[in-house]
Amino acid sequence: MRIGTEGSALALAQTHTVVRALAAKTGEEPEVIVFDAPLDAVLSGGCDAAVVSLAHADPGLVVAAIPKRVDARDAICARDGLTLDTLPAGARVGTGSPRRAAQLRSLRPDLEAVDAPGDVETCLGLVAAGALDAVVLAAADLHWLGLLDSATDLLDLNGWPSAAGQGALGVAVRQGDEKRVSAVNHPSSRLLVEAERQTAALLMEGTAALTGVHALAEDGMLFLDARSYAADGSTFVTSSHALYLSDASDPAGELAARVSAELAELAAG
Repeated sequence: MRIGTEGSALALAQTHTVVRALAAKTGEEPEVIVFDAPLDAVLSGGCDAAVVSLAHADPGLVVAAIPKRVDARDAICARDGLTLDTLPAGARVGTGSPRRAAQLRSLRPDLEAVDAPGDVETCLGLVAAGALDAVVLAAADLHWLGLLDSATDLLDLNGWPSAAGQGALGVAVRQGDEKRVSAVNHPSSRLLVEAERQTAALLMEGTAALTGVHALAEDGMLFLDARSYAADGSTFVTSSHALYLSDASDPAGELAARVSAELAELAAG
């Protein structure tokens, strides 16, 4: 099996995580091939599958398998071991995410949210060089790169919901090839990720970029919480719903529809 990936350190780390899981489950050792556009390579036959981060993938993307999810939280990586609560007023905190910037402005309006695009290593380098006091990154990205020790604070999902599908990877294949990667599908992770991503897909584009969402399955129930922020962090609206899994034919879809509709209604005032 040939698995396509982009050439960044993070993409390669994510892909090799899936490759090791596939090898352990099937006994087959997939070959990793770097492409500029791995999803296009799947469609053209250049490779058999591609690994994508579901926190950044198009919500309409169809994936054949979602391996077990890792940490969905955001992380603060700050100088001197500082946390979100202990960063001094006026500290410069970098992020390339409108949602994270809005959350920073909501919880710590005394901090300066600074646009900091770039890969994980670049962001951490800005902190090490003193250009920033801290950055906000996905804990999962740090995990995949072996850099989780760089996190000085892991942000609780109840007060700081993260991007839909954060911490999850998807394996995309051509239609009809689903069984080739089905061994690494994790049903519980798939349920939660689908609930979150369907919520994001139902929101208006601008709203989705400013929304954190978190799903949890417990005691036979599926819980879904989402929070949409104003860009300046001055206000937010929250929707929380739950249902028994046994009561719904499509629990992820039903909850996503309820939550997204309520968020739209609340945002409209």
